[in-house]
Amino acid sequence: MTDLPEFLEEQIEIEKKIVEISRKSVEKIDNVLVRELIRGITMDSEKHAMLLRALHGVLTGPAPFIEEGAYDKIADTIQEHINLEREAIETYKKILEENDDKRIQTVIGEIYKDEVRHHNFLVRLQKAIIQEETLTEEELEDWLYKYAPFHGAPG
Repeated sequence: MTDLPEFLEEQIEIEKKIVEISRKSVEKIDNVLVRELIRGITMDSEKHAMLLRALHGVLTGPAPFIEEGAYDKIADTIQEHINLEREAIETYKKILEENDDKRIQTVIGEIYKDEVRHHNFLVRLQKAIIQEETLTEEELEDWLYKYAPFHGAPG
């Protein structure tokens, strides 16, 4: 297998091509359901490119720490998003249980699966990435004391 950052760059380009081709393919589709489903898939490819760019950035450059003050704002935003996703999951599940129409099952079923995936991803993000990347003031002071050559003495 090729070098991972190089592979990610190639995949980003592939996702961009998928987006371009998909956008062109829907221009003359009159069927609203088919057209919008293809546009939705196009948005997924755009999302894939963004995620790949983020991963590439983390792998090839320094990942900045999230300062403790910023963490609170990020954590609150993620928690609110998690709560909204949970509500959406419940709503879509109810719609699926109450409707037998295959069109509803197909479209709402896909949205439901996306919402479950989003919810799980946000929970993992909150636990794994945010908490691990948070730099508390105490940790910063400890690090500065430990590694600063003069420990606060004049240079």
